[in-house]
Amino acid sequence: MPKYRILTSDELKELEDDFVKYLVVNGITADEWEQIKLDDADKAGKIIDLFSDVVFEKILRQAMFLDKVDPGVIQSIQCLKDKMILVAAKRKDVNTDLTKVDLKELTTEEVELVKGEKEYSKTREMEMFKLIESGYEISDGSLFKGLILATV
Repeated sequence: MPKYRILTSDELKELEDDFVKYLVVNGITADEWEQIKLDDADKAGKIIDLFSDVVFEKILRQAMFLDKVDPGVIQSIQCLKDKMILVAAKRKDVNTDLTKVDLKELTTEEVELVKGEKEYSKTREMEMFKLIESGYEISDGSLFKGLILATV
């Protein structure tokens, strides 16, 4: 059972070269892989589970920021080694759609800015993965930096 989730068929196709390298590093030739798929579906599944975990672990370790943008709330999280720092803008006017506005033009009359911190209760990567599965996206940090500047 994978730590995160099994990669979809489409994701595996996109990562085919990486998967082949993974098999080689683990001493499995192309012919052996074909035989494993035919003879031992459980073993093949476990290999894919492990590869999926390797892929997600690599992505999550490199990621530093997560964003979620909804019409009513914009949230950005900086994922440090030991804690997460959240910065959010919540709309005050229900007619304001935060997905369609320029953050630089918003005023404190239109949005409430919130900042908070949270230490990880699980591993950093596991908490990030759960956030991604709930709708957050990995980002470059520009939204976080813009929101943090707005709170100063």
